[in-house]
Amino acid sequence: MKVVLFAGGKGTRISEESHLKPKPMVEIGGKPILWHIMKIYSSFGHNEFIICLGYKGYVIKEYFMNYFLHNSDLTLDLKNNQVEVHDSKSEPFKVTLVETGLETMTAGRLKRIQKYIGNEDFMLTYGDGVAKIDLDALVKHHKENNKIATMTAIQPGSRFGILNIGADSNVKSFTEKPKEDGAWINGGFFVLKPEVFNYLHDDADDIMWERQPLEDLAKDGQLGAYKLNDFWKCMDTLRDCLDLNEMWEENPEWKVWND
Repeated sequence: MKVVLFAGGKGTRISEESHLKPKPMVEIGGKPILWHIMKIYSSFGHNEFIICLGYKGYVIKEYFMNYFLHNSDLTLDLKNNQVEVHDSKSEPFKVTLVETGLETMTAGRLKRIQKYIGNEDFMLTYGDGVAKIDLDALVKHHKENNKIATMTAIQPGSRFGILNIGADSNVKSFTEKPKEDGAWINGGFFVLKPEVFNYLHDDADDIMWERQPLEDLAKDGQLGAYKLNDFWKCMDTLRDCLDLNEMWEENPEWKVWND
């Protein structure tokens, strides 16, 4: 399946990094989080990507334009302006980079890449979140459920521990970063039928994918949920970025590839 990645937002809540580069290019362990997401998909055999560009999209273009050379051993004959490639560690990615507008909302970005999809199911996610997710199981669930859209649902942990305090002011129990009230939220990692484009109207440029399109799909009984009970984390703030870099050094749970 083709994989669509939203990578056009400004990432204002991580402005310490995103004033120089688009949020998906903020690095974890020396590699952009966008690369980490693509590696997750690639480990399940999904290597064809369509990336929706917007804010500082040229940075992403330049990264992939130079990717092969940056991941290869080279001999440069400067006198004759020749390059000999000895060994390449590049992944088998096929990447289509689409300018979807600087201020375009996510529904509009999705609508603008329709011509690259064709009449086939495809996958979609955001360029700032990683997860330990079985994509084969997700696709299987999507096909068996036979809905136009399948969303991965997650239960986020609280940022703070919760105290159970008794009448005597003693702490009866302490729960570190518990699940918040059992609610499920949108974790990205969608699988979509091409009929989803019928839910993207002419004013899609001004609409978030998470609002009218998903709300209408749910209203029509065409939005399924795949519950993920494993690791998931979005890089929303600088603190999240630091956390993910620390995890990369100690235990990167989303790293499902071997190299």
